Amino acid sequence: MTSRPLLEFGYVSRAHGIRGEIAIRTFDAASEALDVVERLSVRTRSGEERVVRIEDVRPTPKENIVALEGVHTREAAEALVGAAVFAYREDLEPPEEGEFFQGDLVGLSAVDESGRVLGTVEEIWNTGEVPNLVIRGADKTEFIVPFADEFVPSVDVPNGKMVVRPLDYEDER
Repeated sequence: MTSRPLLEFGYVSRAHGIRGEIAIRTFDAASEALDVVERLSVRTRSGEERVVRIEDVRPTPKENIVALEGVHTREAAEALVGAAVFAYREDLEPPEEGEFFQGDLVGLSAVDESGRVLGTVEEIWNTGEVPNLVIRGADKTEFIVPFADEFVPSVDVPNGKMVVRPLDYEDER
């Protein structure tokens, strides 16, 4: 599995004000991506993709208020609501040993300790102290696994898989 040049890290939650600012919610509330990048790639709900330069970022408790080059009206900002927001991997510091970009976890195959495929990491929810992986099986089984060593003993991004110890997985089958 090769590294993707773009890492999805949030979405445009709403337009802000009348000057074209947008509110971006990051999947990880502790993400510092908007503090270090100068450009973003956005993919609108209709599938249009474009690269935009950041003019200004103001953090708030739930989201970041962002001004983008070329987006100067409320209507232009509203057209971006719901867009997926991506950072360029080359613009970010690589993660430390044992750390991962959350965007690299999405799409990994989740297997149990015996190697049985449980599903694919489809989403990551950041609702508590640790992120929660949403894993969906081919049979539409869905379960949540905390992204902590106790439940995810190994992650192998280059080979596209992780070993997980899900809670009550057998009870769901």
